[in-house]
Amino acid sequence: MASWSDAAPSLPPPQPRSPRPKPAPRRRPQARRGVAGGVVWIAIVAVLLAGVVALNVAVLRLNVQLDKLDTQRAHLRAEKQALASQLAMTAASPRIQLQAQKQFGLVPANPAETTYVRLGPRSR
Repeated sequence: MASWSDAAPSLPPPQPRSPRPKPAPRRRPQARRGVAGGVVWIAIVAVLLAGVVALNVAVLRLNVQLDKLDTQRAHLRAEKQALASQLAMTAASPRIQLQAQKQFGLVPANPAETTYVRLGPRSR
């Protein structure tokens, strides 16, 4: 009976390898790399937090300015209402009639004495 060892081609014997020197363990640089990476992340987070704080400060400043403008708008609206009331008072008909009578001696016309003038057709 034939075996696999008879049918397989014979391989040359393995050559002895020269022993490689083992590299020195580099545990120190890896530890520093981890610390340096942590410092980078801390710096990134600090910059982001500073940005958030700056944004919040800007929003608060805008809110304070908006509050001042709202107060000013309410004051202007109140002033406008006061001026409208004062205008309505000065334009009141009885007051105007009294001033016309005192200053110029004008009196209201008697309706019984009022006549109307009829004009003819308009000519072009």
